[in-house]
Amino acid sequence: MTIIERLRRLPYTPLQIAVHVFAIGELAWIVIDLLGGRLGVNPLQAMQQRTGRVAITLLVLSLACTPLSNLFGWRELVKRSRTLGLYAFMAAFLHMLIFLDLDNGIAWDAFAQTVAQKPYILFGIATFLLLIPLAVTSFDIWKARLGKRWKRLHQLVYVIAPIAVLHYALSKKGDIFRLQGDIVRPLIYALIIALLLVLRLPAIRRTITFQRSQISARLARRG
Repeated sequence: MTIIERLRRLPYTPLQIAVHVFAIGELAWIVIDLLGGRLGVNPLQAMQQRTGRVAITLLVLSLACTPLSNLFGWRELVKRSRTLGLYAFMAAFLHMLIFLDLDNGIAWDAFAQTVAQKPYILFGIATFLLLIPLAVTSFDIWKARLGKRWKRLHQLVYVIAPIAVLHYALSKKGDIFRLQGDIVRPLIYALIIALLLVLRLPAIRRTITFQRSQISARLARRG
């Protein structure tokens, strides 16, 4: 039996396994570093920052599934978008939990003061709140109940991703609008999201699909 035949017999596809391993591994690595004392002098802040980065990374990967599927014709990518989105919500929940409970102890007066000092937190809260309905309705039962409204609801991700990156950019010591300071990572995320949103435009998507079909037809004739 070949390796490919063995992979086909598995209850999960290689991509499915890779998604779970990557997402769980990213979060588990934070815990490992915490237990190993490798989170620096302020472990709470380090956990906040890293769970936030994991959330944005998973959100961007979720957003990338459909454009990449259109580019390469790999339909399974679309199926993994919801899984990545749910993991992004999990990381965002941990990010918020660390901020609210461990850092502020649900002291709402301290929370209000922190928000007043750091308004970018409002963008983070908005991101988390907008992710909640997407996470709740990610399951097939809600897709069936909501019908066409399900797709419209989940198009909120086109708004959520830029807000998340704006929150991340404004939290860094720098000015993303003037390209000054510690803004390399936020800028990379912003450029990737902009590209993914462009690839989702109907005209661009149709062009990509047409070109891919043309290439496939040429390869088939040569074969």
